[in-house]
Order: sequence, then C-alpha cells, then structure tokens
Amino acid sequence: MTFKPQARIPATYMRGGTSKGVFFRLDDLPEAAQVPGEARDRLLMRVIGSPDPYGKHTDGMGGATSSTSKCVIISKSSQPGHDVDYLYGQVSIDTAFVDWSGNCGNLSTAVGPFAIANGFIEKSRLPENGAFAVKVWQANIGKTIIVHVPIGNGEVQETGDFELDGVTFPSAEIVLEFVDPSDDGDDGGAMFPTGNLVDDLDVPGIGTLKATMINAGIPTVFVNAADIGYSGSELQEAINGDPKALAMFETLRAHGAVRMGLISDVSEAAKRQHTPKIAFVAPPADHVTSSGKTIKADEIDLLVRAMSMGKLHHAMMGTASVAIAAAAAIPGTLVNAAAGGGTRDAVRFGHPSGTLRVGAEAEQVDGQWVVRKAIMSRSARVLMEGAVRVPAEQV
Repeated sequence: MTFKPQARIPATYMRGGTSKGVFFRLDDLPEAAQVPGEARDRLLMRVIGSPDPYGKHTDGMGGATSSTSKCVIISKSSQPGHDVDYLYGQVSIDTAFVDWSGNCGNLSTAVGPFAIANGFIEKSRLPENGAFAVKVWQANIGKTIIVHVPIGNGEVQETGDFELDGVTFPSAEIVLEFVDPSDDGDDGGAMFPTGNLVDDLDVPGIGTLKATMINAGIPTVFVNAADIGYSGSELQEAINGDPKALAMFETLRAHGAVRMGLISDVSEAAKRQHTPKIAFVAPPADHVTSSGKTIKADEIDLLVRAMSMGKLHHAMMGTASVAIAAAAAIPGTLVNAAAGGGTRDAVRFGHPSGTLRVGAEAEQVDGQWVVRKAIMSRSARVLMEGAVRVPAEQV
C-alpha cells in the first residue's frame, strides 16, 4: 500500500502570556481550511494531536492542557483602522471539537509580535526603538485589542526583565488594551445579561448560590469560594484530581450559561466548552503558590481561581482577567465585595501561580454599567518557526 507524504504548512509556535499555541497566516493554510468548517477543524485538531484518548497529545503540537491546546489564524484586517484579524480556536483534548466561541487573552499578547514579524505591518511604520501599537480585530467576539509591542533596532524585542507569574523566565513587557470589552453582541447582550450585579443561581444537586454573571473579556460566572466549600487558595491538584469537584463545576457552568443566554439548555454546554468560564473568589489571605512562594494577604486585593476547559487553570486566563478587572471596578459585584468593596480602577489578585494586576475603566451610562477599557501587562515569545507537518489525508 502506498501512502502520501506529509503536508508541510508554514507555522509559528508561540507563547503568549501563560498559554502556548500554533500560529498560522490565513493564506498559508490549505485552501479548504481557509474558510470556517469541517476541513479547518479537522486540520487544527490533527496539528494539536486531538482527539487523544490518552490525554497526552504525544502525536501533535498540543500540550494536553487547556493552556496549550490552541491555534491562531491571522490575516490582514477586514476592519477599517485595524492591522490584523485574529481568529482563535480552542481545541478539545479528548473529543473531536474546536471551540470558536471566545477569545484567548493570553495569546492575544502574541498576535502583535506575530503581525510585525510576519509582514502585516509596513516597516516604514515601525520605530527604530520604542513601542508600536498593533490594532487587532478579535474576530471571534468582534472586539478591538491594542497590543503595545516593544521594538528594538526596528524589530520585535522579545527579551527583557519583565516577570510574569506562571512563566518561568523573564521577557519583554507587552501592554494589552482591551477596548470596550463588555459584550454587546448576540451572546447575551449587556455586560450583565440578567440585569443584575448578583443573582441567585439555582443549580440542581448543588443548591442556590450567589453569582455575578458578566460579559467582559469573556463570559464568566463568579461565585464565592466559601459557598462551594473552598478557600480560594486552592492549587490544581486539589480540584483537578477530584472527579466530583470537576463534575460540580461543569454543572454550575452549564446552568450559568443558560442564565446568561449563551445556550438554551444545559445539554448544549458540551458543545460550548470554552465559554462561559466559571471562577470563584475570596478575600485576600496568606497562601502558597504552585512554585512554593508565599503570598501575604496584604500583597493582594482578593483571591481568584478559574476553570478552563473543565480543569482548574494553572494561573489565570487573560480574558478572565479582563472579567475580573471589570467586575472589581463595579461596586456590588461578588468580585468587588471580595476585594473589599468601594470604587477602584485596578486590583491585584492572587492566582495559583502568583499574582496579577489588572485595571478597568467602568462607568454607568443610562443606568447600565459599561467598561471602556481593561489593561494588563503580559509577555510573548517565539518558541519555534518553520512548518508543521500533517498527514496528507488530514489536509
């Protein structure tokens, strides 16, 4: 029997924030995968190595975690005043599924450097030294992200002394601006889709919980850690090794999705794994991070833990950080209350790997809360570039 040789597809493997993903130029993809649909999903799953019943991604570029099972497609922007369109696919690990329902805030960091390095920005526009603001259209959610990329000698500067908890080595600091991140699209309407800052969320088998459900950065359901039996300082093994806890969080997420108007029935949650996120908050407390570092209560404003693709995230998703910043800025939410209440335009929260400072500009317009901008610092780095190989029958 004769087998065809593998196909070679130009690609770049990048870290952005605390995530990693395979980046493609749209024009470099096989023709059938240049448009949404089965061919594109099949290709990206094979690139990552999914579905993998072993949960290891041994035969692909994925890392068998929600933070490392990601693909990004970049193209010249279709939107006036923007440099590139950025499309993000979250690849399921053990099922044949790619979720296109949301953004990855961490990988948003890498979009700016990728755009510059791959010729989407004219060289004449770049400073010799300084920073360049890449204006990104996030195509999954229809939002603008401005990525401030450091430039040295006319090229992207990747090395530096900026340290990001959850990332082992320092790199150059990249500032992200999420412009008007509160969702006014089709997936739930206003920033608070129920019209309330706090709701009573009735979840069969769990009970009635206080919940803040917000569309900002990414649809997120916040609950109090104490209400579900946690302290807010848990590390991954405390939850990811507990099947009952994982099932509880998924049930909570599904019912939250229905209340937010993202799905019409809890049975649909399995096909919308990326959104909404479920997170739990607690007041600041002394705790130890996954690296063994002790964080004192007076170093942070609150504790936050978040689930991603069914597991506790090792740090914090960038988009969930936007949701945290937005909710913290609005008096009356569970996030704001955990941070001590009052008016604030920034918080530093503790996550499993350390701490992160995020800021948001929130205001009331005609009685409705809106967030004009959320800001945070991350870093990004090219890990490998060249071509990814895929069996020809998957192209």
